[in-house]
Amino acid sequence: MPPTFFTDRNLGKQFPAILAENGLAVERHEDHFAHDTPDVEWIRHVARRGWIALSHDKSIRRRPNERAAVLENRLRLIVFIGKLPFPDIARFFARTRRPVERFIDRNDAPWIARFYVPSPAERARKRDPMGRIELWLDDRDA
Repeated sequence: MPPTFFTDRNLGKQFPAILAENGLAVERHEDHFAHDTPDVEWIRHVARRGWIALSHDKSIRRRPNERAAVLENRLRLIVFIGKLPFPDIARFFARTRRPVERFIDRNDAPWIARFYVPSPAERARKRDPMGRIELWLDDRDA
């Protein structure tokens, strides 16, 4: 069964729309939570449903209460690394769908992964470059 992705509020509205246009199952933060819902609360909710959380907030990994919530609730979280506009990041993520799905299948929860957009050099060199996903934190790092 393909994963359902949950987009954190910091990714805006275009990001989930682009994922949905590319055939990915998406749940948006604004469809389930108030704008000011603490991260710890949505982490619990998203983990319980088995969704894969997507965020641009690298600090979740460093904030003790949020890091603990990820690990205790067995969340799977992908954090986007890169300074491109969110619609561009969404397109690279959608293009990298198969490697991302393999990563999800091979790594048991909980974890935080980094998703890197292709570098400017890769984008100049290749016609349709893909991003790259790698493990950043799992329960062995607790």
